[in-house]
Amino acid sequence: MGNRETELINFLKRKSGLASYAEIKEAGFNKALLKVSLNSGRIQKVDRALYELSEGISVSNPDLVAISIKAPKGVVCLVSALAFHGATTEIPQFVAIAIPRGAHANKIKYPPVKFYRFASKAWEAGIEEHKIEGHKIKVYNLAKTIADCFKFRNKIGMDVAREALKVAITEKKILPKDIMKYAKICRIDSIIKPILETMI
Repeated sequence: MGNRETELINFLKRKSGLASYAEIKEAGFNKALLKVSLNSGRIQKVDRALYELSEGISVSNPDLVAISIKAPKGVVCLVSALAFHGATTEIPQFVAIAIPRGAHANKIKYPPVKFYRFASKAWEAGIEEHKIEGHKIKVYNLAKTIADCFKFRNKIGMDVAREALKVAITEKKILPKDIMKYAKICRIDSIIKPILETMI
């Protein structure tokens, strides 16, 4: 293995084993070197313009990291966001991603993903940025996620939304006024308000 290939492998290790073609190129590695490493079996292509070390990845939440690379405008939402915040017992079957209405949804083979189109005001509200082993991911804060779950209750289930609301208030100490702030933006305050009143 040549010096440059070793450098590429070390770069991927610093990225916890997962990086996009754009990141690899930005770090100074060319397509020819990438091809050599693919042919040698040291790295493999996971999806279009997404590569990982063959020995595996050490990132704690690989699906969210892969999505943040593949859909940089996307925001982790609904049950995927609940799981990220530890506010549900549901195991997401796919990564739920919010994109603005009218935005192009990237074709993603890995991991399984479902896009939800949000009105621009609702899409912009409550975004947090988190770092997972050097990778930046965007996810809605828990108060906004609760509002979104009630907005999309017909898709995720009213019981999931109610349970998450209960966990948010009792365990995660989310303030009802914060949930109501996002409920107004999502135009479901009349639905959440009576449920909240029975809890507090």
